[in-house]
Amino acid sequence: MAKNRYYCELTFADLNYKKRIAVNTRFLIKNKLEGIGLFTCEALKYITQSHPDIEFYFLFDRPFDSEFIFAQNVKPVVLFPPARHPFLWYWWFEISVAGWLAENKPDLFLSPDGYCCLKTAVPQVMVIHDLAFEHFSDHVYGLTHRYYKYFTPRFAQKASRIATVSEYSKSDIARLYQIDTGKIDVVYNGAKEVYRPVSDHIKNEVKATYAINCNYFLYVGSIHPRKNIKNLLLAFEQFKSETSSDFKLLLVGRKAWDFEDVDVAYSKMKFRDDVKFLGHLPPADLGNIVASAYALVYVSLFEGFGIPLIEAMSCNVPVITSNTTSMPEVAGDAALLVNPLSVSDISLAMKKLAEDGQLRDSLIAKGKIQLQKFSWELTGEKLWRCCEVVLNK
Repeated sequence: MAKNRYYCELTFADLNYKKRIAVNTRFLIKNKLEGIGLFTCEALKYITQSHPDIEFYFLFDRPFDSEFIFAQNVKPVVLFPPARHPFLWYWWFEISVAGWLAENKPDLFLSPDGYCCLKTAVPQVMVIHDLAFEHFSDHVYGLTHRYYKYFTPRFAQKASRIATVSEYSKSDIARLYQIDTGKIDVVYNGAKEVYRPVSDHIKNEVKATYAINCNYFLYVGSIHPRKNIKNLLLAFEQFKSETSSDFKLLLVGRKAWDFEDVDVAYSKMKFRDDVKFLGHLPPADLGNIVASAYALVYVSLFEGFGIPLIEAMSCNVPVITSNTTSMPEVAGDAALLVNPLSVSDISLAMKKLAEDGQLRDSLIAKGKIQLQKFSWELTGEKLWRCCEVVLNK
């Protein structure tokens, strides 16, 4: 009887045990949610609110905003130092995080920003968004590039499971780092609710404010070499030279690094008065600008996903994008695909859309269908399933 009673006590204790997940939330910074930060925010919001029986510990590297404490089962922890440099990345993950994990022994460590902790026995799920640095080494400099090259393959081997944002990135990770594809889950991105169709009244207001009451092509994203902005400007110049169109080109996003070639190309444009760099904009303003565009032109050289593509589709705006890396996968048949290295190819796609209203309508209709594959709810659900595989081992 004593043995049976002891067995029952253990069983009830096990039933009352709450699983605990520590999460790297370095990229949850108020008013600075781009790319990885947006993925982290939306996925964690869904996961924490959908699983109130789990205790989540959000590990920040600086003071945090309360808007990121998504539910009562979230406990914030600030670990020194603020990690925005390779030496500090190492300190934060391999000393501060490793120490916290050793002391608190959670059931899982989830790291959604492409890093993990090598000095821990805690099971880990990491999200690798892309391996752009492996393909464009000249776009990442010095110690940062050496850090990525040395540690990322080690992170991939160390992680219990990996999530990534496209089938392209999955195959890239498996091929470059000799990772079994069975260890990698594809977790697509989503689009925020601010991206939705708007009324003709709002479209007219936006055009009056930013485009002198004209239709406009739009680019959204940071400005650096991989985004191929120079060729976009040259293509727009060719489009304007070959048509009598009054179209404008608006570019929304911060200047990140190595944008001198863009500045030079812009300064030499005959039609530079038809181009506007709007910088970083608040989400509400950006949503209206995307929804009022004639088309999004996103001809990046490399993307692990390309969130602006589905943001445009969410607004019933057609897309011109690159025929490389993940972009054909994300766009499906709902975009005109171009060679991003060919100025003429990009320009011809602009011309086709500007002159063919039926083609534009067709792409919008196909975009509505393609969009069904993507939502932040699906992102959160698929990332949770990835975590569950490790938790249930």
